[in-house]
Amino acid sequence: MKRQLNIILNGKGGVGKSFFATNLVQYLKDRQIEHRAIDTDNENSTLKRFHREAEFINIGNVQEIDLLFSSLEQSPLVVVDCRAASTDIFLDYFAEVRAFEILEMLDASLTVISPVNHEADSVEQVKIIAGSLNDRSRYLIVRNQAHSEQFRIFEHSNTRSRIIDELAGREIVMPKLYDWLVTALNETNLTITEAIKNSGFSLVDRQRLKNWQANFNGQIDTARDLLLPDGESGKGATRTKKGKAQPAGEPATPSA
Repeated sequence: MKRQLNIILNGKGGVGKSFFATNLVQYLKDRQIEHRAIDTDNENSTLKRFHREAEFINIGNVQEIDLLFSSLEQSPLVVVDCRAASTDIFLDYFAEVRAFEILEMLDASLTVISPVNHEADSVEQVKIIAGSLNDRSRYLIVRNQAHSEQFRIFEHSNTRSRIIDELAGREIVMPKLYDWLVTALNETNLTITEAIKNSGFSLVDRQRLKNWQANFNGQIDTARDLLLPDGESGKGATRTKKGKAQPAGEPATPSA
């Protein structure tokens, strides 16, 4: 089985990295897909707060980043939530250890998952990442509609053209969740899967969460071939046109 390393990376804060990571890991758990999750956010530790089995690493210590590859030796799938302002740290680390040689030895692929929003800074971060990794990585852009459903800056950028046309990247949408539900999830430290079964949430709010999760999971299904090891990616996958996000049914997600 070819191994898979997913890093959720965009140096701009507030674009939804941790929220996406938390729900991607829940997607994997709900389907009993073997994986290891790594949290690098030393301020919020959102991923580890919702998924206690996630491992925390201090990326200020280069040796701790080695856990990405030692984890990949032990598991066919590793998911890494990269904290804000970490783009240069990871790109420098990949260059220092010649990460793609290690990935080749492990028979593994790298996918960079970059949430973007309506702001130019989030698009600039994608440009920097793609400019460093080029075609050695695969790319999944996540349109996070938490603050706006408009992505004109990204849509008209040379960065998007390069990701989609030159680097064969893909796009998906992270559907919108109401602010009060995001707040309630954070206050209770419950994942959406747990909250759907929790009577502390009203019946209608549990249905809202169920609908949101179905939309999110449907988006993930369209990119399984980029996100899962070879042996898992074909199970239940939905085919989609290159570079085109499928309609989510609702607007997008909260930031983290």
